[in-house]
Amino acid sequence: MFLDISEVARRSGLPASTLRHYEEKGLIRSVGRHGLRRQFERDVLERLSLIALGRRAGFSLDEIAEMFAPDGQPRIDRERLSARADELDRTVVRLAALRDALRHAAACPAPSHMDCPTFRRLLAAAGARQARGRSSSKAASARRT
Repeated sequence: MFLDISEVARRSGLPASTLRHYEEKGLIRSVGRHGLRRQFERDVLERLSLIALGRRAGFSLDEIAEMFAPDGQPRIDRERLSARADELDRTVVRLAALRDALRHAAACPAPSHMDCPTFRRLLAAAGARQARGRSSSKAASARRT
């Protein structure tokens, strides 16, 4: 038994327009039509879950498409997953530092944030990270050219 596009949309929580876009990108495949409605095999829901996981992990649709073999089975590069996990670890560290800085700024007893040595230290660290980010993006840009 097949699912029509409205049923896939209902079960996956994705709008039909997204399903059509995914089909255009080759991420999913309809098996035909019933009237004007696209029909999908039931396993499309599992594939959509894999796509959603990849999107939440920060992969582009093109990167996700590369993770499927021509027969539709997952063909996931473990090194790519490991690299993405490492990137997420770095993001978690940066976000935790930002959270801690915001919490400190919100509760800081100093009359002015600029009078607080902890806040000034956080401000200096943020400026240094911003400068490092600009210089590393310039270096990456120079390597690409």
